[in-house]
Amino acid sequence: MGWGMKNRLSQLIKPNGRCMYLPIDHGYFQGPTTKLEKPGETIKPILEYSDALFCTRGVLRACIDPQQSKPIILRISGGTSMVGKDLANEEITTSMEEALRLNVSGVGLSVFIGSDYEKQTLLNLAKVVNEAERYGMPVMAVTAVGKELEKRDARYLALCCRICAELGAKVVKTYWCENFDKVTSGCPVPVVMAGGPKVGSDREVFEFVHDGMQKGSIGINLGRNIWQNERPVPMIKALRAIVHENASVDEADAIFNKTK
Repeated sequence: MGWGMKNRLSQLIKPNGRCMYLPIDHGYFQGPTTKLEKPGETIKPILEYSDALFCTRGVLRACIDPQQSKPIILRISGGTSMVGKDLANEEITTSMEEALRLNVSGVGLSVFIGSDYEKQTLLNLAKVVNEAERYGMPVMAVTAVGKELEKRDARYLALCCRICAELGAKVVKTYWCENFDKVTSGCPVPVVMAGGPKVGSDREVFEFVHDGMQKGSIGINLGRNIWQNERPVPMIKALRAIVHENASVDEADAIFNKTK
């Protein structure tokens, strides 16, 4: 592994081997989704508690202060929307030259395994890895499932994560599920947990994040469960304690309630 790759990965994964990513890329297919109408304003109070931002080039240029930014993971796939026929029909939207020009620490794209576009999105990943390796750019694969949420079980997600690792992803973002250790144990590269739609209660978020951390995840990539929360600062502080300080669910709950 070259110096550039090691340097970028060190920006994304802290010395303790953990990470806390804040995704604000949802607008690339959802448009101005709730609480993310003005991304720059949304992240102002919570940015300091994240380790990296996951966003598109448009939001990066328009909304993120280059002098006050965290490391960036650049979303480089897209081409579909919530009103389209198939969310899985993605292509690569951003060049590696653009990623280098924006001085990002990594790039990320979705794969849709089990969909009609499985081959297309996996080849997207393989081609991006081929190009990224030349420039020392880490690639994060996102195991997206589109609208078919029932696929989120350990067997399916373990398959997805392993395939992404086999194709060269340096990090894999996937959903938490029951028996999450079966997902992480079969993936030879680091796994981070996605949040998905906002869940019913704050404690539920603490519970699945804590379980995932105990079962092999190196961190989280949660957006809506943080910035759609009525109290995003206490929420991100509590989650950071679980990720970086091995806080229990009760301790995270206490941090959330004290801070709010």
